Amino acid sequence: GAAELELLERLLGLPAGNKYGVQGERKVPVLQTNNGPGLTGLMTIASHLVRQAKKDQLLGSTAEEKAVVQQWLEYRVTRVNGSSSKEDTRTVLKDLNMHLEDKVYLAGNIFTLADILMYYGLHHIMVDLTVQEKEKYLNVSRWFNHIQHYPGVRQHLPNVVFIKNRLYTNAH
Repeated sequence: GAAELELLERLLGLPAGNKYGVQGERKVPVLQTNNGPGLTGLMTIASHLVRQAKKDQLLGSTAEEKAVVQQWLEYRVTRVNGSSSKEDTRTVLKDLNMHLEDKVYLAGNIFTLADILMYYGLHHIMVDLTVQEKEKYLNVSRWFNHIQHYPGVRQHLPNVVFIKNRLYTNAH
């Protein structure tokens, strides 16, 4: 949570210096603000940082895009952060793979905060996938590879390698 928010800050070009903490067993991120109460929750803080950086287009332009971005941010917090078993992880990858079948980004044809935070949330999973698993979730792999090469997103995170050419064909 807090580490992702620091990555997001850097990506947005915000000055570092925000104080992040975590709260409770589930380690919910908290942002200490100078004036008044702190902000709680990955989505709340991330949306706040995007507005602070005056990059509101990352939250979607139309009402529908905004809703789709919000939907994927919620999915990220409830399903990706909540996935503890291999089975949960497979379900998440399957869901995303179907959703991304005919889309470049999670919200359709625009790059949004949902893509950034989903990328950060899935990074540790994608790093460990085998070549076969990456091929099984081809749409997720295509999307993930695209996002990791988006300027400023990856930062110090290790590059996840995807094999570009098929090593074998289905023809016998």
